[in-house]
Amino acid sequence: MESTPYFSAIAALAGLSLAGTFYGAVKSADPGNARMVELMTAIQQGARAFLRREYLAVAGFVVLMTALIAIFLPYGRPWGALAYVSGAVLSGLAGFVGMTVATLANARTTQAARSGAQVALPLAFRGGAVMGFTVAGLALLGLSIAYVLFVQILQVDRAFEVVTAFGLGGSSIALFSRVGGGIYTKAADVGADLVGKVEAGIPEDDPRNPATIADNVGDNVGDVAGMGADLFESYAGSIVAPIALAAFAFTGPLRAPGLVYPLAIGAFGMVASIVGAFFVKTKPNATGKDLSAALHRGTNVAALLTVIFAFVFGYLFFGDVVDNWWGFPLAVVAGLAVGTGIGFVSEYYTSDHYPPVKNIAASSETGPATTILSGISAGMLSVASAVVLVVIAIGVAYFAADFADPNDPLTGIYGIALAAIGMLATTGVVVSVDAYGPIADNAGGIAEMAQLPPEVREVTDSLDSLGNTTAAVAKGFAIGSAAVTSLALFKAFEQAIQADGGQISLNLGDVAVFSGLFIGAMLPFLFSALTISAVGRAANRMIEEVRRQFREIPGLREGRPGAVADYARCVDISTSAALREMLVPGGLAIVVPLVIGFLSVDALGGFLAGALVSGFALAIFMANSGGAWDNAKKYIEAGHHGGKGSDPHKAAVVGDTVGDPFKDTSGPAMNILVKVMTIVSLIFASAFV
Repeated sequence: MESTPYFSAIAALAGLSLAGTFYGAVKSADPGNARMVELMTAIQQGARAFLRREYLAVAGFVVLMTALIAIFLPYGRPWGALAYVSGAVLSGLAGFVGMTVATLANARTTQAARSGAQVALPLAFRGGAVMGFTVAGLALLGLSIAYVLFVQILQVDRAFEVVTAFGLGGSSIALFSRVGGGIYTKAADVGADLVGKVEAGIPEDDPRNPATIADNVGDNVGDVAGMGADLFESYAGSIVAPIALAAFAFTGPLRAPGLVYPLAIGAFGMVASIVGAFFVKTKPNATGKDLSAALHRGTNVAALLTVIFAFVFGYLFFGDVVDNWWGFPLAVVAGLAVGTGIGFVSEYYTSDHYPPVKNIAASSETGPATTILSGISAGMLSVASAVVLVVIAIGVAYFAADFADPNDPLTGIYGIALAAIGMLATTGVVVSVDAYGPIADNAGGIAEMAQLPPEVREVTDSLDSLGNTTAAVAKGFAIGSAAVTSLALFKAFEQAIQADGGQISLNLGDVAVFSGLFIGAMLPFLFSALTISAVGRAANRMIEEVRRQFREIPGLREGRPGAVADYARCVDISTSAALREMLVPGGLAIVVPLVIGFLSVDALGGFLAGALVSGFALAIFMANSGGAWDNAKKYIEAGHHGGKGSDPHKAAVVGDTVGDPFKDTSGPAMNILVKVMTIVSLIFASAFV
């Protein structure tokens, strides 16, 4: 069992090797004509410039947090600070690598689309797979090295809380990347859509629209770099939670296997993802359902292999320790199954193959108001299904693990933590499927701006529509795991308080707990309000700038020769707004739990519980509403309900602009918010006591 961290490190290196192989395949593909290369280069430069400025802004926060950890953690000094910085650096690196490859793959996917979807889909998927396996590989490699260094070699005092600091480092970068990237991309997207499609009546990504380059840059900094940092944090957190819990909960023969089994899940999940990635292929003349089936085939193969490996390794690790050893791998499978179920719920509510999106499109016949109402309703309905599934995962995982060893009262909670890893065990292939979407979106933009034949844009639009659904599915996995991981981290926080001689009460009759519960339930709404209003303010500036250019640049709106839009000005508006607006909502996740924790750990317990419940519900609602509005718009653009330029299309565009910050700014950042607050509370538990 002591060799497990080395095995997981080898699996991580295998995933990184596959990412390198796919990178070579993407780079060697044909990027198209000179105009396509010019557009690709402009998007690359804008994305790199933003990410450089964003990382410089976040670096100050990382330095501050490093100092706080070094000061307030009485154990393991300075190793906690080192682990935190390592997690932050690797998270940022994962986002940078994914964005770099995505901006290489966009024009190449456009060129491949000339030969059909069966050529474009595998190329876009490989571009996304570089991101997927870089995220999973760096997270698993970093955790494996941290475990070997702090636990096995240095044997640092309370090493498992030091390892938890690695997860906080990843969470810090993820939070700011999601918020900053989300504000950037949605300010550009909303501005480009409202002025271009609704006011000027020109197609999406038309080169006459000054916001088009900023919009395409935003796809990369928000939906690729931000998403990569997000899933890095989710994946690392899901492995950290059961390790930290086992360190506090188990003292007998369960301790050794309990500590390393999470790393084993990460290792065999990586192997399963690698195998699944090679099953993503399509036949000639593939239709939308064929494309969807190809992507699902990869995730399904990975999931099936994970189930098999979970029981094999469960027997090897726990077979000689407890009689009912199968309870632990069953908890993993419960998480995987429910994660898949939440993904299907997201697909049902966001795919144009199912009634919710078609109903939203039909509602656009009577204007923007009914479009927005039907989208809100669909998102709220999806919350009910997702909550039921999470409760099932918690119940099955708890009782399965508790049955494995009924003499230990915390094995059930440990099983819940294993369920969270089950949801994200196949992160490599899940992120690959998600990251492919922004590449396809960029490919469509380049096809339009390079004025390629309409059939090329039809291929990229089919890939993009599917990408909206796969993105919603990946968000479902991340959000579901956030709820389950946070519960396990909360229990570890409770154990940490007790280990330092403190006590924590969750009695709702206690005024501190009750007050904390209300404050926690409020915070996700405050966070959402800040991020959505930030998108609104930035979009206002973008709209005014696009209107100004249409008004002041002669012949731009009409597309006369020589009339060129000032794309750089729009890129600068999104960049400045994102960097300025991300600091306050991002800082809330760190500052608020620290302030409450130093005042009352009971209030902090109530606060974390309230934030978890309301944050989960809000995240599901916003992600699915936003995805549904987006695909309803694309459903109309495909020729339904009047098609492009019709009044229903304009109403659907309005609905899509409302959904943009829902699904790509506030919603996906919610799961990071919940986990960051819980991890901060766990790491600073001794300081609170």
